[in-house]
Amino acid sequence: MIAVGAKLGLIAGNGRFPFLLLDAARAHGLDVVVAAIKEETSPEMNDHAAREPEHVRVHWMSLGELSKLIETFQREGVTRAVMAGQVKHKQIFSSIRPDWRLAKLLLNLRTRNTDMLLGAVAKVLGDEGIELISSTQFLEPMLAAEGVLTKRSPDETERGDIAYGSTVARGLAAFDLGQTVVIAAGACVAVEAMEGTDATIARAGALFRTLEDAASTLERRLTVVKVAKPNQDMRFDVPVVGLPTIETMRAAGATCLCVEADRTLLFDREAMIAAADEAGITVVAEPYSK
Repeated sequence: MIAVGAKLGLIAGNGRFPFLLLDAARAHGLDVVVAAIKEETSPEMNDHAAREPEHVRVHWMSLGELSKLIETFQREGVTRAVMAGQVKHKQIFSSIRPDWRLAKLLLNLRTRNTDMLLGAVAKVLGDEGIELISSTQFLEPMLAAEGVLTKRSPDETERGDIAYGSTVARGLAAFDLGQTVVIAAGACVAVEAMEGTDATIARAGALFRTLEDAASTLERRLTVVKVAKPNQDMRFDVPVVGLPTIETMRAAGATCLCVEADRTLLFDREAMIAAADEAGITVVAEPYSK
């Protein structure tokens, strides 16, 4: 753990994750230097940081400005940093205008998947004296504990879909293609690619609505299985679910969510579980198994 009063760099993506991590870091007595990504970070970051201007500084930069990120952290005296919040995969590989340092890094990648890119960025930061550390050390209470988290437990059909979906999802995650699959009655309805978990769930729901004869072939209940990668690097791309996940599932007709215990962050846990109970959705955290 970083010593009280030290500076922590925060590379902030989208969603609530960066805000939660910022608050957790401050609760540990750390000053925080935020590298806010113009294409992803919420503008509310400025207001959030303004509550403690003597302890939190925000610097805005584009996704492709790796040199600016390094120079900012070095100027601020940051030697340890975390990544928090999603950066959409399609942003990483299509929308950015890389500076010379990032362009060189991209050209040297063997494969253009997220793990390879973020691992390379982590190495560049390390070479410049900035260690990228796991964000979960500040948010351990938010990691899913093993067991059924809702009032309702998965039924026999959902248990079967969890078992099948876990096998498919782990195979998918091993290739760094995605971490989520949607299953119905033993059939794989949707797999995650660059669009993200919630978009995958919504796509599965939309697909079911277009199948006029689905009632006679597949039970109209979807099970969502989200896993970590086999060798998940907890410094980045940590699996996250929250209230928006439940809301998306409800709209899609999904009745079961399975995540991996101790490797998945639950945001707004109480609100999330309450919403799941109200919708009749069961949420279960299964033990990790290779």
